Amino acid sequence: MRLGTPNSPTAVRVMLLGSGELGKEVVIELQRLGCEVVAVDRYDGAPAMQVAHRSHVIAMTDAAALRALVEAEKPHLIVPEIEAIATDELARIQADGLATVIPTARAAQLTMNREGIRRLAAEELGLPTSAYAFASSEAELAKAAAEVTGFPCFVKPVMSSSGKGQSYVETPDQIAAAWRYALEGGRVEQPRVIVEGRVDFDFEITQLTVRAMRDGQVETSFCAPIGHRQVKGDYVESWQPQAMSAPALSAARDIAAKVTGALGGLGIFGVELFVKGDEVWFSEVSPRPHDTGLVTLVTQLQSEFALHARAILGLPVDVAQRDVGASAVIYGGMEARGVAFEGVDEALAVPGADLRLFGKPESFERRRMGVALARGADVEIARERAREAASKVRPVAR
Repeated sequence: MRLGTPNSPTAVRVMLLGSGELGKEVVIELQRLGCEVVAVDRYDGAPAMQVAHRSHVIAMTDAAALRALVEAEKPHLIVPEIEAIATDELARIQADGLATVIPTARAAQLTMNREGIRRLAAEELGLPTSAYAFASSEAELAKAAAEVTGFPCFVKPVMSSSGKGQSYVETPDQIAAAWRYALEGGRVEQPRVIVEGRVDFDFEITQLTVRAMRDGQVETSFCAPIGHRQVKGDYVESWQPQAMSAPALSAARDIAAKVTGALGGLGIFGVELFVKGDEVWFSEVSPRPHDTGLVTLVTQLQSEFALHARAILGLPVDVAQRDVGASAVIYGGMEARGVAFEGVDEALAVPGADLRLFGKPESFERRRMGVALARGADVEIARERAREAASKVRPVAR
């Protein structure tokens, strides 16, 4: 890989599709390596746009608009960051030789849709998963819940992120509300949901898995497992490392290697898994940095964002852990534009603490506006420090 100079004929151009807080950190790492970065999203002023060379606002589900932008910008690499993308058009763009899609166009198609990745994992690879079924109507959903998964169960749109549209359904009379909520939270117009049976697990982990080049060959590496706590499908805090048995860690990495190997390409993958004792079940995979992996900004020699940037450029990576750490989400707490933040000085006075304020132009009650990070002698100390730092940051209206 030869890296050049931005805004010159030697530049390596990278186009980001989706420009949220995770993409912002990826852009920063790409900038450090001299790449020319174009950030794209459905709204102006998205976090990654604020640090990119150029930005564009388009409906990324519009195939014609997406192709026109790629033809105009001529990126070498296209890096999807969200689900709501015309992935079939991405496949055509790659087939036509216009750009390389990260990790691959096929991987983008499969992982942006819960149906594609679940069928790959369970039906093609034979990986252990929860009981599941798909439904395209409220009646199909009710039938699947009663006959396949039982109650309680989870209902999720096949395309959504950060817990949007997800419901925990305990009784049949909650199906109608879950179906409506899934339609509201899904990122495509076609009604389609997955209903999943509940797995009796001890904890969930994210196994960050990196496919990168070393000595001319693709090598798969694993970060230390990340534990996390979710509320309504959205991560609230995470920590690294998550303690687990040696057999469970081996099983987790075996599952992660199989699913990422099937997807192919280069980059980081966030493989979500359920763990109970020595048993492990596959849940989901994201072919990009994972929100729970924000903790790696304080725990690893190379954060998940640095790993992704290096891997997609064909460069070697180092997954070594440096410190024990944790992250805790900072929510908007209100609906307003251009919010300010008070208490930043108090938060940074917490021992071992750091912050990332994402710069999102609009705040909502439960929108993730920042994250507190903290190091500690052990996981519990780090978690306490991260929660304390997060609690001291107070979003306020102008």
